[in-house]
Amino acid sequence: MNMRFLLSLAVALVAIPLSIGADERKAFVTKLESCEAILRELQADPVTAIPSEVLQKAKAIVIANEVHAGLIVGGKGGYGVALVRQASGRWSVPTFLLAGEASFGLQAGAKSVTTVYIVNDEAGARLLYNPRFNFGVDADAVAGPNSADVQEATQIIKAPVFVYRKNSGLFVGTKLKTGWLAADDNSNRVYYQSLRSMPELLFADWVKAPEEAKELRDYVQQIAGN
Repeated sequence: MNMRFLLSLAVALVAIPLSIGADERKAFVTKLESCEAILRELQADPVTAIPSEVLQKAKAIVIANEVHAGLIVGGKGGYGVALVRQASGRWSVPTFLLAGEASFGLQAGAKSVTTVYIVNDEAGARLLYNPRFNFGVDADAVAGPNSADVQEATQIIKAPVFVYRKNSGLFVGTKLKTGWLAADDNSNRVYYQSLRSMPELLFADWVKAPEEAKELRDYVQQIAGN
C-alpha cells in the first residue's frame, strides 16, 4: 500500500510541472491569436486600414493590447508582440512584449486600447534591442496616414514610427504619447523553448516558428510583402 501511494505521489509530482507548462503555453497562444485579430480587424475597416504603401516599407510591426483602468491614479498594462523584416525580406517570428504606463489625474472606469506601431526605419527597429523602450519618446511617433491621406502625406511618410489605434481615430502627423514596451523574455523562453534573447529571435533564423506563430507571421507577410 505504501509503495503504491509513493508511486502515485511521484507520478503526480512529475505531472504538475507539465500541466503548468501546458497552461502557460496555451496563454501565450491566446496572446498571439488576439494580436493577429487586432491587426485583421484594423485592416478590415477601410477607415482604419493601414495603407499597403506604408506596410510595404515597414521595418518592424508591433501590436499591443492594453487595458487602461483606474480612479485618480490610472494604470495601463498589457502585452504585445513584435515582428521585424529580416535582411532576407521575410518576416521574423513574433516575440512577446510587456506593455505599461502610469498616469495621474481625475479618471474612472476602464477601457481596452489596441495599438499597431509601424516602424519605418532601421533606427526604430533597433529599439527592439533595448530591454525597455517608448516609441513616443525614443522615436517621435506620429499618428499614421490612412488610405485617403497617404498620397498627400509626403512629409509624414518620413516619420520613424506610425501609430494606429482603433479607439482614437487617425490624425495624420499628430505626435502621440505612447506607453513603454519591454521584452517579455520569460514568455519567449517558455513559448519557443529557447534561451535566445528577443533580438536573436527577431533578427536571426535560429528558432523555428511553431504553427500558431506561423499564422500571424504569414498574415503579416501577406499584407506587407516578403
